[in-house]
Amino acid sequence: MSSVRANMMRGVIVRQFGGVEQMKIENDFPVPSVGDKQVLFKVHASGINPVDTYIRQAAFMFLPELPYIPGIDGAGVVEAVGKDVTLFKPGDRVFSSYNSQFGTLAEFTCADESRVFPLDEKLTFLQGAGLGIPYFTAYRALFQKAHAKKGERVLVHGASGAVGLAAVQIGKAHGMYVAGTAGTQEGLDLVTQFGADEVFNHRDKNYISQIQSGEKFDVILEMLANVNLGKDLTLVKPQGRTIVIGSRGTVSVDPRNLMITESSVIGMALATAPPDEWDELTAGVVKGVKAGWVKPVVDKVYTLEEAGKAHYDIINSKGAKGNLVVKLQD
Repeated sequence: MSSVRANMMRGVIVRQFGGVEQMKIENDFPVPSVGDKQVLFKVHASGINPVDTYIRQAAFMFLPELPYIPGIDGAGVVEAVGKDVTLFKPGDRVFSSYNSQFGTLAEFTCADESRVFPLDEKLTFLQGAGLGIPYFTAYRALFQKAHAKKGERVLVHGASGAVGLAAVQIGKAHGMYVAGTAGTQEGLDLVTQFGADEVFNHRDKNYISQIQSGEKFDVILEMLANVNLGKDLTLVKPQGRTIVIGSRGTVSVDPRNLMITESSVIGMALATAPPDEWDELTAGVVKGVKAGWVKPVVDKVYTLEEAGKAHYDIINSKGAKGNLVVKLQD
C-alpha cells in the first residue's frame, strides 16, 4: 500500500450525529485495516443519496458507531485485499454499496467482498458511484417487491431522480411500458431520452387528470409517498401494486380505493434485503451494466470540501436530474 500515507488518509468525518455542520474534513484519519474477506480500494468518486443524510441525522434503522465516514456508494481502484478474497485483486476497477462502518467520503474505504462489484470499463468512476443504491433499489422495487413482468404498465412517480431513472432503464430493458413524472422540462426530456413511453409534469395542476385519461397502471413506484400516495391509489389497476420507495412525512389516504381495486401498497427498504435477494438484485444490475442498458446520469459533481452542500442539495434541490457525486480523484 505504497500510496497510503503512513496509514493515514483524508476524508469527511462525523463525530456527532446532526446537521451538515457535523461533517468535518480531517487529514489524519486512520486508513481502515483489511479483514480476511474484505477489499480496500482507493475512492475516486462517492455517490450521494438521501439515506446518507438520514444516517447523519441518526434517523435511520441502522447507524454506524461514532466517529464514522459518510458515504454508502462509491467507486475506485482496489488497493489491497484480504487473504480469503477470491474475486478481486489490486488494480481492479470496482464500485461498492453499504460498506458498513467505513464510508466513501474519504481517500480509501474498506468493504466486505460481497458488497464490492466489478466496474465495467464503459462506465466512468463518477457513473460507478451512482450505481449502488439507485439501481439496486429500483431493481428490488420492480422485481422483488412488485414482481413486475414484461408487458405490464409501470408508472415511476418521480422519474428524473437517480432511482427513478434507474427504474425507467430497468423497466424498458425488461419489456415494460414505462411512464414517468418529473417537475421540469429538463427532467421530462431526460426521462424521455431513456425510453419512457409517456411523461407527465407533476408540477402541472392537472397532471393527475392527464394520467387518469389513459389506461391505469399495474405497478407504481413512489418516491415521495407523503405527497403522492393518495393520488397513486386512483391510478392503479385492480390487483395492482404500489411500491413505496421514499417518504418524508405522514399521509392520509382513502382505503376505499384499495378495497375497490384490491390493490396493494408495499413498503421496501434496500437495507433489509436478505442475502439471497441481495445476490439476485446485484447480479441483475451488474448484468445490465455489461449489456449496456444501465447508464447512470451524473447531474452535479462536488469536491470533498463541498460534501456538506451535496448533502443539503440531495434533500432540498428541486428538479432532480440524476445522481449527485463527490469527486475525490481525477
